Amino acid sequence: MADTDPDELERQIARTRTELAHTVDAIADRVSPKRVAERTVADVRSRAEHFVASVGDALGVTPRPVDYTDNPDGVWEEERPDLGPVLIGVGAVLVVGAAIVLWRRRRRRR
Repeated sequence: MADTDPDELERQIARTRTELAHTVDAIADRVSPKRVAERTVADVRSRAEHFVASVGDALGVTPRPVDYTDNPDGVWEEERPDLGPVLIGVGAVLVVGAAIVLWRRRRRRR
């Protein structure tokens, strides 16, 4: 038999229970729907900010913070983006996509 004091065993058991309770709480917090939603919203917001910044760079427009009290119609008053290159790019992607779909359909019929 071990030469362990019963009081020491009780303290170890209490410490283990406390550690286990903290671990269970951490796991519950990590998988809680509210926390998952918060992390997802933060991730989507971060990706959207990165996307807006990259689109602004592509259009040659420096994104500026917009105050929610601003007039929504006046957001682009200072500098209007040139949408021509963006529309040409979107059109080119649509044409290439349609060509690929038609090419695959013709290939299947043979």
